[in-house]
Amino acid sequence: MTTKIIKTESVTETVTTDAGDARVTWHPAKKPRLVLAVSHGAGGGIEARDLQALAAVLPGHGVSVALVEQPWRVAGKKVAPAPKTLDVGWRGLWPTLSEPGLPVVSGGRSAGARVACRTATELGAHAVLALSFPLHPPGRPEKSRAGELLGSGVPTLVVQGGNDPFGRPEEFPGGDYRLVEVPFGDHGFAVPKKADIGQDEAVAIITDGVVRWIASLG
Repeated sequence: MTTKIIKTESVTETVTTDAGDARVTWHPAKKPRLVLAVSHGAGGGIEARDLQALAAVLPGHGVSVALVEQPWRVAGKKVAPAPKTLDVGWRGLWPTLSEPGLPVVSGGRSAGARVACRTATELGAHAVLALSFPLHPPGRPEKSRAGELLGSGVPTLVVQGGNDPFGRPEEFPGGDYRLVEVPFGDHGFAVPKKADIGQDEAVAIITDGVVRWIASLG
């Protein structure tokens, strides 16, 4: 697939929610048909390689990307709050994310993916993008969160590293969702130097997979 990267001016706005002030950085498409709203995980921010790559590539395919920083991150805290509080922040952001009047694909990486799955039906999300979905805590497969993924209620794409300790692709249950594997990738989609693919190729697998999936959405 040919990757289209269109340079656009990003716009950042602060949004007040019941969980505190959140922040949205928009990467607009020239003629958008969808909005992809994606949030970070519990251990990082919107500088994550997958989020930045999507923000660079998707506007060239008619998708405006909104990178969302949850209130706890904006406040400078280093530890994410309980899942219920994360959901409160996401709900408070939704009117801003849907304001352009376009279908919104709700997404996130890791803990952000769980939020997107839990709230998709309630908020009327068009679909869910789950990056590095934390199927279980590392080494604790019995603590499965598969119910959140399977309960999204909307078309869902999982993009998962082949060596993700929070859940390798082969550990995921059968269900009504698609899964794209990033070979050798860890929870942050980093691949070791000895891997058969390089880091740029790994990132391209993510963006190409998301572009194809979004094109298939009705």
